[in-house]
Amino acid sequence: MARNLTEAERDEFLGRPHVAVLSVAADDRPPLTVPVFYAYRDGRITFFTGTQGRTARKTRLLERAGAFSLNVQQPTYPYRYVTAECVVERADRAPSTADVHAVTSRYLPEPDARAFAESETADPSGTFVLFTGRPVRWLTNDFAEPEG
Repeated sequence: MARNLTEAERDEFLGRPHVAVLSVAADDRPPLTVPVFYAYRDGRITFFTGTQGRTARKTRLLERAGAFSLNVQQPTYPYRYVTAECVVERADRAPSTADVHAVTSRYLPEPDARAFAESETADPSGTFVLFTGRPVRWLTNDFAEPEG
């Protein structure tokens, strides 16, 4: 039987490098839903949009909507998931290398994570945006068998 995660379990789960699925409202068609790398620190979720000088559609949608949902799941048994419904607190068009590295280092080998963060932050075009969201509602589930 499934149960909700405790706050400590949720935070520990989000601390692992799962790929998240971001959803943001769109006016012209169903919500945009895409995978993203993320970091969870100090109760905030950060992720980036736009790479290699391209303006991402999700950037425009996030700025317009001011809110998003982020789902993180464990795809193997025992299944777990966390969904955070968030408001956008910040859209940083000139993020620091350290802030971008905090996300990329969770997913890439160190030299690649550092190189990616440095190359993206070296371009002042504003097409690479680091978003910070504040969760306002949580949905969690853990399908592990209860101990005992």
